[in-house]
Amino acid sequence: MPVRLILFTIAISFLISCSKALHPGVGAQDVIFYPTPPDTARIQFLTKISSSVDVGGKRGGFKKFILGAADVLTIGKPYGVTVYNGKIYICDTFKRGFDIIDLNKQTFTEFIPTGKGELKVPLNCVFDQRGYLYVADADRKQIVVFNDKGLYDSSFGEPDNFKPTDIFIAAGKIWVVNLPGHQVNVYSHDSAAKLLYKFPDINKDSAGYLYSPTNIFVSEDRVYVTDFGDFKVKKFTHSGTITDAVGTQGENLGQFARPKGIAVDRESNLYVVDAGFENTQIFNKSGKLLMFFGGSYKRPGDMWLPAKVTIDYDNLQYFEKYVDPGFRLKYIILVTNQFGPDKLNIYGAVETITADAKVKKTKE
Repeated sequence: MPVRLILFTIAISFLISCSKALHPGVGAQDVIFYPTPPDTARIQFLTKISSSVDVGGKRGGFKKFILGAADVLTIGKPYGVTVYNGKIYICDTFKRGFDIIDLNKQTFTEFIPTGKGELKVPLNCVFDQRGYLYVADADRKQIVVFNDKGLYDSSFGEPDNFKPTDIFIAAGKIWVVNLPGHQVNVYSHDSAAKLLYKFPDINKDSAGYLYSPTNIFVSEDRVYVTDFGDFKVKKFTHSGTITDAVGTQGENLGQFARPKGIAVDRESNLYVVDAGFENTQIFNKSGKLLMFFGGSYKRPGDMWLPAKVTIDYDNLQYFEKYVDPGFRLKYIILVTNQFGPDKLNIYGAVETITADAKVKKTKE
């Protein structure tokens, strides 16, 4: 067989193997559930994204040699992650910008701002309803804002003792965690971004004192703040009154070693990433531990210095194909890993479906 024909055959086989959208996930015989059988599955590991190969099958190497394709784009050192308008935005502290996965177009792109919008250490981000992107930059010591076209809009913060580590937009306000100030700063959600108030009291004897606040989530009636220095997630009213806390320091289930990113689902269950245990623990509204998933990296589904957890209800259609036939996908859970081969783990909250529903699902 001529050499050119051999190369062509190999190239076609290679391209076919790379043509699937998104990473193929775990094989049917290796489905990973949490908790493990025979307990009822609540969480299923679905897939991971670490590079453009996992999104649209784009890669360099031999394909580039044959067709001149673009190089692989990889996630560097991820921290925060958010989902907006069918796209996953990952704060990449190594690149000083963002990795963007467009779920519909199946593309992987980068956004590295320059000029007035140049970033230094983008830890976390959030979108508002206009499509404006707000970035908490710990080294720049500002909140940096980009408009819906990706252009620099503005920046704000405090002149002294200010290092934002997380940000949330809710109830018509901008909520910012200020690590050295031991408080949450609350700003008006408008072009002025006026500082409205801070909480809690900075007196160390006060019940809600924040030793090292790092992450935040705001629900309809509560503000959840990770206190890394006190090994707790503390809950406040919107006005800043402490109500209760979850967790203590320790090595047992329900305790924390290095708590970081947090998220709350629609049933008021609290998800807490622990960079020490390298897992995510789930607590109910009363603070009772329900379960955990992940673990120190040994296989897909495990974590390696995880940083952030985000819950998404709007893009299930892109991940339902990974779900075991006996289950229904309720929402997806995204967890970033700062190190290891799997930089963004995607899990699904699942529930068992009835026999009739299973037949219907199969037909669909």
